[in-house]
Amino acid sequence: MTTQANDPLERERAHLSSSRAALRAMRADVEALDIKDVTANWVNAAVLERQIEERITALADLAHTPLFFGRLDYAHAPGADQAEGAEGERFYIGRRHVHDADGDPMVIDWRAPVSQPFYRASKKDPMDVRMRRRFGYTGGELTAYEDEDLTDTASGDQASKLLQTEIERPRVGPMRDIVATIQPEQDEIVRAGIGGTVCVQGAPGTGKTAVGLHRVAYLLYAHRERLARTGTLVIGPNRSFLHYIEQVLPALGELNVAQATVDDLVAHVEVRGTDSATAARIKGDARMAEVLRRAVRSGVTMPVEPVVVVRGSRRWRVPAYEIEEIVRELLDRDIRYGAAREALPQRIAHAVLVRMEQAGEAPDDRVQDAVARNSAVKAAVRAVWPAVDPAKLVLRLLSDAEFLAEHAEGVLSAEEQAAVLWAKPARGVKSAKWSAADAVLIDEAADLVTRTPSLGHVVLDEAQDLSPMQYRAVGRRCTTGSATILGDLAQGTTPWATAGWAEALAHLGKPDAAVEELTQGFRVPREVIAYASRLLPAIAPGLAEATSVREAAGDFSVRAVAAGELDAAVVAACRESLEREGSIGLIAADARIGALGALLAEAGLPHLAPGEETTAESRLTLVPASLAKGLEYDYVVLDEPAAVVAGEPDERTGLRRLYVALTRAVSGLTVLHAEPLPEQLR
Repeated sequence: MTTQANDPLERERAHLSSSRAALRAMRADVEALDIKDVTANWVNAAVLERQIEERITALADLAHTPLFFGRLDYAHAPGADQAEGAEGERFYIGRRHVHDADGDPMVIDWRAPVSQPFYRASKKDPMDVRMRRRFGYTGGELTAYEDEDLTDTASGDQASKLLQTEIERPRVGPMRDIVATIQPEQDEIVRAGIGGTVCVQGAPGTGKTAVGLHRVAYLLYAHRERLARTGTLVIGPNRSFLHYIEQVLPALGELNVAQATVDDLVAHVEVRGTDSATAARIKGDARMAEVLRRAVRSGVTMPVEPVVVVRGSRRWRVPAYEIEEIVRELLDRDIRYGAAREALPQRIAHAVLVRMEQAGEAPDDRVQDAVARNSAVKAAVRAVWPAVDPAKLVLRLLSDAEFLAEHAEGVLSAEEQAAVLWAKPARGVKSAKWSAADAVLIDEAADLVTRTPSLGHVVLDEAQDLSPMQYRAVGRRCTTGSATILGDLAQGTTPWATAGWAEALAHLGKPDAAVEELTQGFRVPREVIAYASRLLPAIAPGLAEATSVREAAGDFSVRAVAAGELDAAVVAACRESLEREGSIGLIAADARIGALGALLAEAGLPHLAPGEETTAESRLTLVPASLAKGLEYDYVVLDEPAAVVAGEPDERTGLRRLYVALTRAVSGLTVLHAEPLPEQLR
């Protein structure tokens, strides 16, 4: 007892042990709940049982995940102008809230207001915090602590060694949370209110993906009931990326956030075809929205005959000109095609009811509904306002040159129309070889017919690669909600890559979104980001050059080898990297992946594909350059930069792809080349 009382580290270990015991007790209390007598029916019982299961999962004590990572000692008792806290009171900051048997907090959730000074307090603005303590862990065991006296204004703010160690810690497995290392500028974005959309322009290694995910976790904490009703969604560029990030939110106790790619959102048809770069760029252009709007409405025709409704012995006649007035009014209101089609029979029925009332009858709403279902009324609606199948409509646009020309007149040039037309028209929706861009067009047409449901919050990562039509597809999912847009203009690697965020946000339907820029990197070594930044003048001239607080002494090299020695040099570099701790990524042009895979197998080096989880026994991943975006590895071996550039349809896109590949390294980068390096890197 005396040793523990005199040893601060032992006291903190004791608090950790007590907190873990309290968390186990909290979970046991939930597991012991008996709901047999508290639910009215089986539906309520099933819902409550699911909620209990989710709560039990959220209260899991992960052995290698620190329960708390910091401590705040406040200086004063609560006051009108002071932060929440009491004199001598301290708060342990962790990933989730933990309380003891009496309900007193033992660990405070990092998202709580009282935790905010852990990320923002400084000696210039201590936020009523006297001392901030950070903890260091090894394999889940508390091994170190570091104190920062915020009342000592004589000296400036000092860099935290524990913080730097945590940032630089080698990684094996999927992406992890950064709650222990969130920086002040990141915290401002994380805690931005739910009422507005935030766009984050972030250079490589600035943590923009982590910031976006942590903002979701924060919003779910601050607005749980609202988002439980409306839903949240994380959109990533591909399945490998989503698999890489999928453990971040569950580690923070958030289990109900959906994940998808843009292709998942618009999966109305099976995608089996591909477009040329020119066709894809035109199909992704925002002008296609107007072409589709015209095409959807093209089936509406004006009536030429009256509608005659027979009820009993009476016949009620609505002349064609009156029906035309109704149709034109619905068109002028510019409401969804399907909603207008549903309103039309009710409007015709209302005209009949007016005549009934003028004849002395007293019809009610039931009579109006019956008239709207009358066969004569339904026949008139089918003739005037026919139903539209979005996929069939797009099929006709891409197959019928005359139909496309009619609705693209003044919008697309004749050359552009020819570029998007299928060389061989498909027989039907199921047999058509739809491309990814075609699926987005169908989604646009579907929304013109029936409104797409809106979510409460959407996170869109790697946004710079979306076409205007894809932005519109994402925007439809958050028309009444907010969004977090994450990207880097320098990493745009599609022919339609975003030129600027103002234009992208306008297509998204969020033109007033705040744009924040993160330029200070924490993961990419300083030498690596400086080398990659040589490409910026060619790929993103107006973008600020990124900086990094990291250094990688001796772990960055560019090696020229003879033409016949490249393969052997790649294998040797992979072996050398595997001698270090952490994950290794061998990144190469897509065309080289097959040969390199065989080479690694022949050399007895087992390797994974992107998205497969690394383990202590299997740490080498073979990564096509086209799938490298958003991923990171402790050590990267980059094979033949010139081949990465040559693998893209144009030089700018190729250089952007190379920029992505160069900035995947966390601790070290080895560049191997037999061909001359791109001029911008020399």
